[in-house]
Amino acid sequence: MRWSKDGSTPVRMLRAKERDLLEAVLPVDRPGYRALREQMSDMVVLGEGRRGEGNFVLGKEGEGPDPEAPLTPVIAYGVVETTQDSYTITVRAPSGSQLDVEIVSRHGREIPDHYEEKRRWTYSEWRPGAPSPATGSSVREIPVDGKTTLAIAGDERRVWIHVAESGMVVPIPITNFYNEIMLLKGIRDPEIALDSSLLFTEPGRFTDEDLRSAFIAYNAMRQRVEIAPPAMEGEPGSIRGVVRRLFGGRHE
Repeated sequence: MRWSKDGSTPVRMLRAKERDLLEAVLPVDRPGYRALREQMSDMVVLGEGRRGEGNFVLGKEGEGPDPEAPLTPVIAYGVVETTQDSYTITVRAPSGSQLDVEIVSRHGREIPDHYEEKRRWTYSEWRPGAPSPATGSSVREIPVDGKTTLAIAGDERRVWIHVAESGMVVPIPITNFYNEIMLLKGIRDPEIALDSSLLFTEPGRFTDEDLRSAFIAYNAMRQRVEIAPPAMEGEPGSIRGVVRRLFGGRHE
């Protein structure tokens, strides 16, 4: 805690352990996440987020959290396991100059200043060809274009997208993506159309082309990444442009 520049009000700074946990899901060797770390370096805690304990909003000193701002997409997620507890860390895309983050204890405890760490993992470090960071299990990969890979981890029932230029790994909400698969295939049978678990339990139902086309349709409505048209796949892109479109896309 420190005082504001005019000395009138206390300013809540990130604690060292909070910053360490957040940086655990923002690897510095990925350009997109490195930019977030740099942005976060001079932020202060503006207040509690709408999800309560463990959720807070970061921003510039003197600002206040905007309660009307819509929730932006999750762009980083991971877990730090200790001998006494575990902490899930979630970072959402910036909303203007503010950043919504969440650090949640499995047991509902406050984060101690010192703990014995057992393991930490984050989807942010995944790259094509690697197993899941969470479980070590194999991942189904579907190339979307020359720089984007869709990944499906059946064991943990998660879907994410890897963007080669920024190095970012973006979680994809399953329900809306699965709806696009059903629309694409013209499936109306509720036992199939309403059961998104089939994406993981019966992966043979869906070809790579089914999944690629469904993601392109999903992304067109709720843009997570910039996808190059086929004729442009070989052209160089801008990391800044990819990150800007990722942060500015429509929400879940």
